[in-house]
Amino acid sequence: MPNIQVLDPHVADLIAAGEVVERPASVVKELMENAIDAGAKKVTVEIANGGMTLIRVTDDGCGMEEDQLATAFLRHATSKLRTEYDLEAIGTLGFRGEALAAIAAVSRIDVMTRTPGAPFGASLSLEGGVAGQVEQAGCPEGTTMVVRDLFFNTPARLKFMKKDSAEGAAAFAVVQRIALAHPEVSVKFIRDGKQEMLTPGDGQLQSAIYAVLGRDLALGFVPVKGSGEDMTVTGFTTLPACCKGSRNYQHFFVNGRYVKSRIMMAAVEEAYANQKRVGRFPGCVIHLQTRLNMVDVNVHPTKTEVKFTNERQVFSAVYHGVLAALTGDRSHPAALLEKPKGHDTVTPNQIRMNATPIPAAKPAAQLPLNDFTTPRSAPANPAAAPVTARQPKPVSVQWTPPPAPKREEEPIVQIRPEVRTQTAPGPAPVQAPEPVQQPAPKAEPLPAQEPEAAAPAEPWRVAGELFNTYIVVEQGQRALLIDKHAAHERMNFDRMKAQGYKPMMQTLLTPITFTPEAQERAALVEQLELLAQFGFEVEEFGAQALAVRQAPADMDTGDIVPTLAEIAGKLLATGRADPDTARDHLLHTMACKAAIKGGWKSGPQELERVAQAVMDGSVKYCPHGRPVAIELTKKELEKQFKRA
Repeated sequence: MPNIQVLDPHVADLIAAGEVVERPASVVKELMENAIDAGAKKVTVEIANGGMTLIRVTDDGCGMEEDQLATAFLRHATSKLRTEYDLEAIGTLGFRGEALAAIAAVSRIDVMTRTPGAPFGASLSLEGGVAGQVEQAGCPEGTTMVVRDLFFNTPARLKFMKKDSAEGAAAFAVVQRIALAHPEVSVKFIRDGKQEMLTPGDGQLQSAIYAVLGRDLALGFVPVKGSGEDMTVTGFTTLPACCKGSRNYQHFFVNGRYVKSRIMMAAVEEAYANQKRVGRFPGCVIHLQTRLNMVDVNVHPTKTEVKFTNERQVFSAVYHGVLAALTGDRSHPAALLEKPKGHDTVTPNQIRMNATPIPAAKPAAQLPLNDFTTPRSAPANPAAAPVTARQPKPVSVQWTPPPAPKREEEPIVQIRPEVRTQTAPGPAPVQAPEPVQQPAPKAEPLPAQEPEAAAPAEPWRVAGELFNTYIVVEQGQRALLIDKHAAHERMNFDRMKAQGYKPMMQTLLTPITFTPEAQERAALVEQLELLAQFGFEVEEFGAQALAVRQAPADMDTGDIVPTLAEIAGKLLATGRADPDTARDHLLHTMACKAAIKGGWKSGPQELERVAQAVMDGSVKYCPHGRPVAIELTKKELEKQFKRA
């Protein structure tokens, strides 16, 4: 039977450090929060090699007394709590007294500090949690923390660190969030000797947004302002036309603390119902100020998740504040605490599970998505009919095959001779197949092939198209609805993966510049060579922006930035995956961009080609895993019409 014993204090410190210090960004967060709690008005963060070799945080706060410097690095040592009652209303960013002890346990630290008015400061060095002697030192007022060689004594944690660029981007993201949380503090960020950010510290949130998120995003914001009982909501949110392709641009703060709140996120997105494109997400910087005893910040080791005593009140406050900003109606601030009209079915539990109410139907005035009649908007298809012949024909319930053509010299496209004959004005005739039986599929069946698509026993025909999106295929006693975009996307992906994707590139007359989120930027910069293989020539432009000088020739210029943003999101999701996996993720995006879009008007040959790929079993799912077809039997239809 194993013996039970108390862990060695050093091992216990390493375990505790693992909960607080996950990566260099965790160190930056804890040190910056300590600086702000100390009343700093200026904070400078400097990192090298992603923060693995150097993190220096300098502030002009109140500093520490010489006789208290060594005590600050003991576990559970803090100046922010005194009694258990203080836990009921926490007003500081740090309060546990674990940050400095945890950081010191896994790094080498040098600290210098001086209180206002003191003639000398004090310095202390620590290695692996072991402190040296406190000495007098000449230093400016405030505190300077220098953290070197992070995880030098914990190789198990060290091997899980990402590339320097990725770790540096994560640290930069932390600095940006804290700068947005405290616009009254001037924050400077230096990476590898190069200054990348500086906020003015004038107390204006708009100034901090401009410095942190960039000019382009700042110009797309509208102010949010509202008040109610024990709660105020302020900040900025994007116009519906400026929504992004991910939620990375959503920043929520509660009493000056950055949080990840599903309740606030659901409230913001619900305010945009029927006002934004599907698949787009609003960006925002929302500050919620409430009584300290109405929020519990001690529910997560990193203090990024909080719990509210009244979740419904928080949802209503944020929802009405953002909705008023979008509609321009701020005449009734007292309505902030009312329940959103038309959303009585929302419960705090639904919000907690990120299940927002089903939005109302889209207004009729919304712009249609099927206005793609120009050759530039549609993918190139040599076999397709000209634009004048690409108008969809109405689908009739009963279909009568036209007579077969009698002149062989006439260009004929005979898709299913026993079902339909199509005459196309193309330059070259297309030989008709045998008018007796459906040709056998040429592609090898997939291992997990379904019985319906494995070997079609009966002839099939394309009966028409619904909503310029779904191909209707009739086969025997069943009908299939095929999502032409999903099916064509899979066809493109398989072709690109088998033959290689070598796009023609176009040099842009004027380079396109954009400012992605810090981690998205790092992901793109890491994969510049891979992006070049897909036709994008991207380079760094200043401290935060990127410039695109070349792009695939078949891509509209308006799709370049959204495509790169989508690629960045997939690269971030890939993480430490191998290059082949990252390449597949990029192929997914490029196959999607080159595919027929739902709402496009497609010619009969184009529909036939997509249907053929589905019916012969070579296409079953799109690259994202969605099914490309659903089946409806004749018996099921007869039941609907009460004929069964």
